[in-house]
Amino acid sequence: MTIQPTKDWAQAVAKLKVKSQAFIDGRYVAAASGKTFDCVNPGTGQVIASVAACEQEDVDRAVEVARRVFEAGTWSRLDPADRKRKMLAWASLMRDHAEELALLETIDMGKPISDSLSIDVPASINTIVWMAEAIDKLYDEIAPTGPGALSLITREPLGVVAAVVPWNFPLLMACWKLGPALAAGNSVVLKPAEQSPLTAIRIAELAVEAGMPVGVLNVVPGYGETAGKAIGLHPDIDAVTFTGSTEVGKLFLKYAGQSNMKRVSLECGGKTPHIVMKDCDDLDTAARAAAWGIFFNQGEVCNAGSRLLVDESIKDEFLEKLIAESAALMPNDPLDPGSRAGAMVTKQQMSRVLNYIKIGQEEGAELRLGGKQVRQNSGGYFIEPTIFDNVSSKMRIAQEEIFGPVLSTISFKTEEEAIAIANDTIYGLAAAVWTQNIDTAIATSRRLRAGVVWVNCFDEGSITSPFGGFKQSGFGRDKSIHAIAKYTDLKTTWIKVRKS
Repeated sequence: MTIQPTKDWAQAVAKLKVKSQAFIDGRYVAAASGKTFDCVNPGTGQVIASVAACEQEDVDRAVEVARRVFEAGTWSRLDPADRKRKMLAWASLMRDHAEELALLETIDMGKPISDSLSIDVPASINTIVWMAEAIDKLYDEIAPTGPGALSLITREPLGVVAAVVPWNFPLLMACWKLGPALAAGNSVVLKPAEQSPLTAIRIAELAVEAGMPVGVLNVVPGYGETAGKAIGLHPDIDAVTFTGSTEVGKLFLKYAGQSNMKRVSLECGGKTPHIVMKDCDDLDTAARAAAWGIFFNQGEVCNAGSRLLVDESIKDEFLEKLIAESAALMPNDPLDPGSRAGAMVTKQQMSRVLNYIKIGQEEGAELRLGGKQVRQNSGGYFIEPTIFDNVSSKMRIAQEEIFGPVLSTISFKTEEEAIAIANDTIYGLAAAVWTQNIDTAIATSRRLRAGVVWVNCFDEGSITSPFGGFKQSGFGRDKSIHAIAKYTDLKTTWIKVRKS
């Protein structure tokens, strides 16, 4: 998507008409309690809007609507080609409103407008398009039987799916859930993170404008301990798909067991090891990838390369290149098209990250770059790129997910040691390795306990490839045809044939 560098984005924000209510049964409504919460611009610290704070009664209503529509079959039993057309029309409307969605994403979450325009919004639209195009290209099966029977194996939608999405990529993560869940024929109740709910609220209205049946997609903004818990315990929700912290992911597993054993799929925390072997033949490219791998989106990325593992023989040279690359990624006004990094999502998240930086220093790690809050006069929440050296794998900054622009550098002597360090966390979302030896690349990638492994690159891929983790990074996959499968269930229909 073309970025207009001369556009006055601040003026464009002033003209925005922000929707801040829940979207249930095809219309905007206040929370039943009348409660709201402040939606704050991380770049300025100023309140954008008062958003409906949904609770149990609102979730109940949204689920009731979603169930009614599902049972009516206006979406769940719609001809696949018609369902595809409506989803494509929805994607088209999102494209027509791309600048509006990008602005909402930037003022809501703090990411640079250039990223919202060129990455988040196009990727979100592409997700909906790709999943829509898959609808009428999925085939069921016939099991091998004798002549006396016909065994049909069909996939059917689960029913009412609740999607609970994080604040770091609000629109994209919502679309990663909505695309396959709706493509499969489910009705959806979406709970965006309270820190960044605005794009989710807006795209629900666009879905109805595109011709999607009223009630198929409902949005209930609210806090995790109220709306989120109500979703987890709701007896008439068939599945919950969640992206967020491991701590909250475990709560959804608990809620499922306490209620109706609803399906749960989780994409949780990460502590991605970014491994640079001594035979890496392009340290400049690897250093650039390592810098962007941790400082992109202000480090607020589940698969951020927050642990840099470098062979000790090249560590000093590599670290100098990395520091030079990273120093150019200082945060700036998110509405400036030239900004390469923006603000932390909330004041609380900024404080959390600054506390981890303090912990790293207290643990004995060497601070090589950054470590401080910047742009205090803006009123926003900005932290400069931060790099620690001489980190031990047992330090908290090397074990716990910080979710901010903080990199821990760990040296190793052998491939065995690198693999052991890489696997030495509770997480297993992603990993990367840089080497010019194909045998090393294949052997290492096989032994890394991660759902995604990049070789000689970082954070690359497309909607065609599944994304998800091992261990306490969760289970289930977003993206690709595999994502559609998790929103369906298999049915066997055994037909006895009396003539053979």
